[in-house]
Amino acid sequence: MRVVTFGEILLRLGAPAGTKLFQKDYLDATFCGSEANVAASLAVLGLDSLFVTKVPDTPVGRAAISSLDYFKVDTSKVVYGNGRLGLYYLEKGASQRPSRVIYDRAYSSISLSERCEYQWDDIFDNADWFHWSGINPALSDTMSQICFDACMKAREKNLTVSCDLNYRKKLWDSDKARSVMSKLMPFVDLCICNEEDAEKVLGIKTSDTDISSGQINKEGFSVTAETISNTYGCRYVATTLRKSYSASRNGWSAMLYDGNMKKSYFSREYDIQIVDRIGGGDSFSAGLIYALETGMTPSDALEFATAASCLKHTMEGDYNRSTAEEIQNLLKTGGNGRVQR
Repeated sequence: MRVVTFGEILLRLGAPAGTKLFQKDYLDATFCGSEANVAASLAVLGLDSLFVTKVPDTPVGRAAISSLDYFKVDTSKVVYGNGRLGLYYLEKGASQRPSRVIYDRAYSSISLSERCEYQWDDIFDNADWFHWSGINPALSDTMSQICFDACMKAREKNLTVSCDLNYRKKLWDSDKARSVMSKLMPFVDLCICNEEDAEKVLGIKTSDTDISSGQINKEGFSVTAETISNTYGCRYVATTLRKSYSASRNGWSAMLYDGNMKKSYFSREYDIQIVDRIGGGDSFSAGLIYALETGMTPSDALEFATAASCLKHTMEGDYNRSTAEEIQNLLKTGGNGRVQR
């Protein structure tokens, strides 16, 4: 089973744990990016994972791709060219101090992409699944067209298509996002979003829910998911449900709506003491793709994906390094944290 992911890979410069940005005279450097995170997770889970992007033909660009080679992600279709590698600065929160992200990704190589640089017929050869996120079309008008090209070819070749809406207000406003994504959503079989994504990108508001206070209206999320499914023809709609008690502690669960069965599934909830929450949603996406692609029932797939993303919150860096066996062990034990000998 071959999964293709397409998106930007970034350099992450993070303040050492427990410090504010530039409090120390050094930053921790790692690589990341929504679709790159998914590609790495899928490879660790054992799927044939291909990552497509454009990076500068420099030691920095090659180092970014090498970070995925470590996981045995196929990077043979990466485009090397002009521009720079985008980056972001991260200050991880603690207790009542929130995390903070500062982007520096203007004129990145992928945002300067041209349509002719991506040969989708060749890229999708022997592929079964295509995953991308709403960050891609936000990078440039040409990237919007490239995403449309990719989705058209994926539909032609009968691939399953998943999209994490991933609304980023620092990249585009809600009106532009809605205008562009409304043309791309009809290609999507699995839509992954949270309540803000659904409202800002699709104009669909979830009623009687306030995640910051821990108030979740399950019926409201079911209605939102059903509306998305009916409007765009998505087979599945998934959403993560994060209760932010503090920057250090979250309640974490998720929902999956099956459009064919007209049924919503809700996972168990995990009380997470957070090590690093960045990439948590991407590990959920990867877990869901893996579970559905390997034939799990919708209910079991949801539990697997939620457990995968729970584990990601406990490790440094954007990439989830949890194996399928470790995820299944969490599902069996409930996460008691006992030493495994």
